Amino acid sequence: MLSESLKSNNVFEDALELQHRETVLKRLESLYKEWLKQLCEEMNLPESVTENVGGKIVPFGSYYLEVHTKGADIDALCVAPGFVERNVFFTSFVEKLKAQEEVKDIRAIEKAFVPVIKLTYYGIEFDLVFARVALKSIPENLNFRNNNLMKGINKFCARSLNGYRVTEEIVRLVPNVYNFRLTLRAIKLWAKRRNIYSNMLGFLGGVSWAILVAKICQLYPNATASTLVSKFFKVYSNWEWPIPILLKEIKDCYFNLPVWNPMVNVSDRSHLMPIITPSYPQQNSTFNVTPSTLAIMMEEIRRGRAVTEEIQQKEATWSKLFETPNFFEKYQHYIVLQASAATDKQHLEWAGLVESKIRLLVGTLERNQHIALAHANVQSFPGSIMVNNKKRIRTMWLIGVRFKEGHEKLKINLTPDLLSFSDTVYSQAERCKTYEEGMTISVTSMKRENLYWVMPDGQKKAIFTPKPRHTGSASVASCSSGQKSTATEPSSSSTVPRATKRPCSTQSQSPAKKFKEPTVSEGSSSSTVPQATKRPGSPQSETPAKKLKEETESTPGTKRTRTDEDPTPGVSFSESPTPTSSPPSAKRRDTSEPETPAKKFKYDLGPPTVELSDSTPGPTMPVHSMKRAIKLQLIKYGT
Repeated sequence: MLSESLKSNNVFEDALELQHRETVLKRLESLYKEWLKQLCEEMNLPESVTENVGGKIVPFGSYYLEVHTKGADIDALCVAPGFVERNVFFTSFVEKLKAQEEVKDIRAIEKAFVPVIKLTYYGIEFDLVFARVALKSIPENLNFRNNNLMKGINKFCARSLNGYRVTEEIVRLVPNVYNFRLTLRAIKLWAKRRNIYSNMLGFLGGVSWAILVAKICQLYPNATASTLVSKFFKVYSNWEWPIPILLKEIKDCYFNLPVWNPMVNVSDRSHLMPIITPSYPQQNSTFNVTPSTLAIMMEEIRRGRAVTEEIQQKEATWSKLFETPNFFEKYQHYIVLQASAATDKQHLEWAGLVESKIRLLVGTLERNQHIALAHANVQSFPGSIMVNNKKRIRTMWLIGVRFKEGHEKLKINLTPDLLSFSDTVYSQAERCKTYEEGMTISVTSMKRENLYWVMPDGQKKAIFTPKPRHTGSASVASCSSGQKSTATEPSSSSTVPRATKRPCSTQSQSPAKKFKEPTVSEGSSSSTVPQATKRPGSPQSETPAKKLKEETESTPGTKRTRTDEDPTPGVSFSESPTPTSSPPSAKRRDTSEPETPAKKFKYDLGPPTVELSDSTPGPTMPVHSMKRAIKLQLIKYGT
C-alpha cells in the first residue's frame, strides 16, 4: 500500500518530534512578542499601545499542511502592527536573536525576492518572513483570509503575507484533506528523490507541488490517495503547457498590487509552466522554470506515469516510483561550480548567494547555440580544502550539460559564458555589501570521466566509474581460409554448458538443441544447411535458400546504443570495436558477393528477386525447403 511505502521511507515524524516543534515555535513567538514590547518602549508609545501590541508568528507551507518530513525546516510569518518598519525587523530583531544562546547559523537576506531571516533555534531550522498590516495591534484571532489586510501594504509585505494566505486557501479548496495530505507526501517524496524539488534552481517548490496535487483532488474528489497519485502523473503528462493551473477563478481586488494576467502583463506571457496561487494577489509560483527544467520535469512525470501503470497492473511496487537516479551517469559533460571562503561565517553567506544565482548560469548555458539542455543538480556537496596550508570551507554544485545532436564532437568554448556568470556573482556581492576578502568562486567545464572527489588526505577519487562492458563479440573469419572462429569464453564458475563450435560455421552448436538437424546426404558440403540449386535461366548464383538471416553472435563493427528502457538514458555503450577497426569482409567461395556478418532476423517483404516462368497466372505446385525443421512453403504466382 502507498501509506506503508511512505512509512518505510521514514517521512513521518513521531509524536515526540511533533511536540518538540510546537514547543519551539511557541518559544519563538514569545520572543517575538517580547521584542515588539521593547520596541514600543524605545519609541515612547503610550502604555496602552505597548501592553496590547500583540504580534503573531504563524507557520505556513509544509508544516501548516502537515506534510513536512523529518528534519524539515519551518516557514513562519511574523506579523506586526503598521508602525513597525521592515528595516527594524531585519536589524533590531536579528540582534535580539543573535543574543539567544539557542540560536545558531543566523543570517538575514533582506535583498531577496521574499526577504527572509534564516536561523536554527533549538535544533530546528526556521525561515522567518515579515509583514506589517494597517492595525494598531495584532489580535490572536486575526482573520488572514480577509482581503482588506492587503490594503496599503508594499509588495514585500504582500509576498510574505501571501505565503500563509495561500496555504490556508489550499486546505479550504480541497474536498478531502486527509487524501490530499497523503497524496502530497507521496509526490513530495517522489520529487525529492528524482532531484526536481527546488524552486531556487528552476524546478518546483513546496507550494507549487501542493497546488498541482490540490487540482487533482478537485478533479477526482472521491478517489483514494493511491488513485490520486496515478491520476497526477496521467493528467500532467498530457497537460498542454503553458495553460495555467488554477484552483479558482482569478479576481482582482484593485488594491494596486500586481496580479498574474498575461492579457495585460507582457512578462507573464513568457512563463513556461504557470501554476497560479489561489489567494489575492494571484501570482505565478513557477516563474523560475526554464526550458531545461521544464523538459526534465516532464521527462520525470512521464516516467512516473509508466511506473504507476505498472503498479496498477501489479508488475511493480511503490518503491520503484521513489528510486533515486544516478546524476553522474546521465550526462557526458558537466559544469563544476565551487564557492569557497576562509571562515564558516563567510561561507554561510557566500554559498547562499552563489546558490541563488545558479539559475542565471543555467539560463546562460541554455542560450548557447550548441547546448540542448542544462540540468543543475539540486544536491550540493559541502566540504573543506587545503590551499597554501590553510583550510578553506567549500561547497560544490554540478550542472549536467547535453549538447545538441551532431555538436558533441565540435570544439566548443564555454569560457565566455562561465566568466560572465562569475562577474555577475561578484558584482551582486559588492552591491549587496556581502563580499569579503577570501571569498572565491570557480566555474569549470569537464567531461564525466574527469570528475573526482578530493579526500581529506588529499587523494583524488573518481566520481564516475564506468560499468563493465559485455564482451560477447566474436571475430568471424572465412571458412574457406581454413581459420577457426574464436569467441570469448564464459567464466569457469558458470553452470551454463559451454557451447562448441562447428567447423566452418558461424553457428555455435549447443548441447541442448531445440530443432532437429536435417539429414545430410553423402557428398554434401560440411555445412548442415541444405543448398538450393540454381534454376535454369536464373541470373542468381548458388546461395543458401533462405529469406531469414540469423545472428548468433555480435560481430565487429556493430554498435549498440541504449534505449529508453535502459536505466541510464543518454549514455551509449559499444559492445565491439568501432566501425573503423572492423576487418575487411572476405568473399565467399565461388561467388562474387562479399561475405557479410550474420545479422538479426530481417523479413524480406519486397518483390521476389528470382525470375518467374511464363506460365499462366494462378497458383502452381508448392515448393518446399527445409531449414532446421522449419518448413517454408513458397507459393509462386505467374505474372
